[in-house]
Amino acid sequence: MSMQRKGHEFSGLSVALVTPFKNGEVDYDKFKEQIEFQIAAGTDCLCPVGTTGESPTLMHDDHECIIGFVVETVAGRVKVMPGVGSNNTAEAVRLTRFAEKVGADAALQVAPYYNKPTQQGFYEHFKALAEDTGLQQCVYNIPGRTGKNIEPETIMRLAELPTITMVKEATGSLDQASQLIGGTNLTVLSGDDSLTLPMMALGGSGIISVVGNIVPHDMKALVNAAASGNLSEARKWHHKLFPLCRDMLGLSTNPIPIKAAMQILGRDSGEMRLPMTPLEAPLVEKLRGSLQAYGLL
Repeated sequence: MSMQRKGHEFSGLSVALVTPFKNGEVDYDKFKEQIEFQIAAGTDCLCPVGTTGESPTLMHDDHECIIGFVVETVAGRVKVMPGVGSNNTAEAVRLTRFAEKVGADAALQVAPYYNKPTQQGFYEHFKALAEDTGLQQCVYNIPGRTGKNIEPETIMRLAELPTITMVKEATGSLDQASQLIGGTNLTVLSGDDSLTLPMMALGGSGIISVVGNIVPHDMKALVNAAASGNLSEARKWHHKLFPLCRDMLGLSTNPIPIKAAMQILGRDSGEMRLPMTPLEAPLVEKLRGSLQAYGLL
């Protein structure tokens, strides 16, 4: 691509961090270990307090404390793009301002969920966020969770706003990804681990990864191979990672399986806040089998 895309500095591997809990509270010691693990692995950007970080069950105070903690711990070594979206535009503005104030590099803005705005409503929501702040904005489109697709035409309109520079594309539709990559100069990041290679083959710029919580080196290797046009190497990594990606998102609702995997690997307590519940025993055994087959145990 001759022209550099808006938001190109967020290309590569971003990891959607889990939030470690201990006795119902955020475990900041464990969190620090997880952040250092990611930085050592060469991860490009950390995305705390997203879906994988259990944002729906974080109190407002937790949400802000975590953003501040991650930015402070990272101390400029990698980029930080926290989830600050809401289905209440004023609330998203408030959280985005907070993230900007404490030094985050960008804002991950999920589509307003549950209240199902019209396409014009989506446009006005993201426009309000884009115009309120100097932070780069990543529009996060995940209709499987929000109940409604942000149509490509709406994202194309949004792409004209200077601070909207990225899309986290989690519709599962490569046609929609093609339309965005071909029709805008936004940086398009995959929101599904298993679609990283196909999306990058279309001209996508990387992944915001769940499985990267446990195998960041390998996800980074896939992304690097795809970015450098080494298709056979990228394909090799894709097929190695695929069963793991499938299980992390297929055995149960994210982040239940990834937290279970991290518990098995001794990297997280596995604890979650209701209504999220632990992975059922038979599925834990299946997951253990996958981790073993991968070579992690």
